[in-house]
Amino acid sequence: MRVDRPNAARLCAAALMFAGWMSAQAAAPGEPSAAHVALAREVVVASGVGNSFQVIIPQLLDQIGQSVSHQKPELSADVNVALPSIKLDFDKKIDEMVDTAARLYAQRLSQKELEDAAAFFKSPSGRKYVGTQPVLMTDMFVGLQAWSQKISGEMMIRLRDDLRKKGHEL
Repeated sequence: MRVDRPNAARLCAAALMFAGWMSAQAAAPGEPSAAHVALAREVVVASGVGNSFQVIIPQLLDQIGQSVSHQKPELSADVNVALPSIKLDFDKKIDEMVDTAARLYAQRLSQKELEDAAAFFKSPSGRKYVGTQPVLMTDMFVGLQAWSQKISGEMMIRLRDDLRKKGHEL
């Protein structure tokens, strides 16, 4: 998947802000217990949240590969050979983000809430919920695009009407 530069910049900025926030959180008093974090990790994995981190590594590598190939086209072939092995090494780092997410969940949800969530995600309904998420997200994205276009058109009509009342044509 190709990501444009503004999205890459936003992703980097968000990652830096998140890293700074996590540093501040790490120093915060009242850290959850190891058992609480372990339960939260179970919820992160069972809920499918952990799987969502797997798309980040290929996206980042794609951005880096495109950037290097754009700056130094003569390196494109070597970059394309190097990226798959780099991906394998960095795929192992996904667990770091799963652990970070688990700490965040543990900070925001009580032991009881996490137990309830874990029970749900282990249930047939919970597994079905997680299994349908990729298809539902795709369907919602398509629906969101259509809705956005419709609303945008309605907004433009409204703006034109408001401006026309003031003697302006758009």
